[in-house]
Amino acid sequence: MKGFRKTNPILMLLVLSCLVGCKDKSQKDHSLKEVLNESFSEEELYRPNFHFTPKANWMNDPNGMFYYNGYYHLYFQYHPESNVWGPMHWGHAISSDMITWTEQPIAIYPDELGTIFSGSAVVDINNSSGFGKVSKSTPIVAIYTNSKKLEGNDNWKQTQSIAYSNDEGKTFTKYENNPVIDNDKIKDFRDPKVTWDDDRSKWVMSLAVGDKISFYESKNLKEWDFLSDFGQEIGGHGGVWECPDLFKLPVLGTDEYKWVLFVSINPGGPNGGSATQYFIGDFDGTNFTLDKEFEKSISKEHNYWLDFGRDNYAGVTWSNAIKKDGSKLMIGWMSNWDYALKVPTEKWRSAMTVARKIQLQKDENGYRLLSNPVDELNAYRDKKFKKENLVIDGETKIISSSNIDLTSLEINFKTSELNKAGFTFSLTNKSGDTLAFGYNLNSKRFFVDRRKAGKTEFSEKFAEVVSYAPRTSLNKNIKGKVILDKTSIELFFDDGETVMTEIFFPNSPFNNLTIKSKDQEFILDSIEINKLKY
Repeated sequence: MKGFRKTNPILMLLVLSCLVGCKDKSQKDHSLKEVLNESFSEEELYRPNFHFTPKANWMNDPNGMFYYNGYYHLYFQYHPESNVWGPMHWGHAISSDMITWTEQPIAIYPDELGTIFSGSAVVDINNSSGFGKVSKSTPIVAIYTNSKKLEGNDNWKQTQSIAYSNDEGKTFTKYENNPVIDNDKIKDFRDPKVTWDDDRSKWVMSLAVGDKISFYESKNLKEWDFLSDFGQEIGGHGGVWECPDLFKLPVLGTDEYKWVLFVSINPGGPNGGSATQYFIGDFDGTNFTLDKEFEKSISKEHNYWLDFGRDNYAGVTWSNAIKKDGSKLMIGWMSNWDYALKVPTEKWRSAMTVARKIQLQKDENGYRLLSNPVDELNAYRDKKFKKENLVIDGETKIISSSNIDLTSLEINFKTSELNKAGFTFSLTNKSGDTLAFGYNLNSKRFFVDRRKAGKTEFSEKFAEVVSYAPRTSLNKNIKGKVILDKTSIELFFDDGETVMTEIFFPNSPFNNLTIKSKDQEFILDSIEINKLKY
């Protein structure tokens, strides 16, 4: 270590003894590097602690997610030969809690019909497909898009195919009569998401077709009949529609059920680039129609986004994983097509969001989805810091890395008394980087500002503006949950009614958290910070 050769030996021993006394190993290592002015490796600075990333190379959309026999399966768009997008395969990872993931061998490879684009997988409990021919096996059936480049032009042929597994999703056999839905006319014809319609005892497929969603039905997952289209001139149409997901949810506190439709769009997000919008309505087995109140609201102002941040895209729900309260579980790709190919990691590119629980509420504003981290994350809470009735006057320091390692945190806060301006939290480091987030009372908007949060030069679109999200809750109290993991922040305001997810690339780990407000002081009712172990 060259740094020791010109260092006073007594000072060196004092530094080392201080660092050895630190209880947190990662915190100790970071402190040592900062003292010796050594650079951090890509792994140390940017590889998330508890968000899934592939060991190497490119990843995008989550695919084929299902729960069976104690394990959550996550498949994903994967290019095993490069850290940028290319011929797509289905990568695979498994988890018993959706937090700690173990990467598996590639599950589905390209074939003569094309590369393997996004899709879904179902647990065929009743063996409706007839694929479950092994004794006592329940077949897992994957439904995906084959995409084949056409010679002589930039278009491609996209068709829907299936494959089945009799070893709980480890390996798949492709159906001999693929494709199950052919197509010679439409360029963007992809991302089949299949769900079981329990009311009518049939499989229903949602398929992205240009700027609309087409629905199909099947009894056996092999033969599909067209039902209807939805979406033209409804919602956001700034780009192509992708990765639909249709499912039923109970309305909290009632006996009512509504159908929810996710539709990802690229570009056209509320803060630029890619994002996921949602629709609330009813499905009669043939048509999806918007709820009348929802239709009125979205026609006036479209603010029905699953996440207003710039880095949650193509999220879909797990099959066979409905919670006791009827909520659904989902995960998204934590990046944006505006800059995903250029982010400053070389060994791997991109991560998934934290897994989330999706619920539906209805209040004076009508229907709105709630999205929150899954309860399983609570088991990872470790060292805790808590303060109540904290007076915020000017800039107030909350915590530093000498108390808790700030690279892996859950922050919960609440305030019932705001001044005229709102508040701003700031994460800072010794490199002079700042990540800011908070609430502007005058504009009634939450915000995330990563313009000075580290490396931004890799893309002019990465940090050109501040990201905003309108506050839709009518509650006077503001509640927030913040999930931090090295290079990502996930903000869940008002019990998940407004969500913002963004990535960033600091030059060194953040080591201070402060909060400030302009004009006059206010009271932070409570703030609780938990280090998340991993």
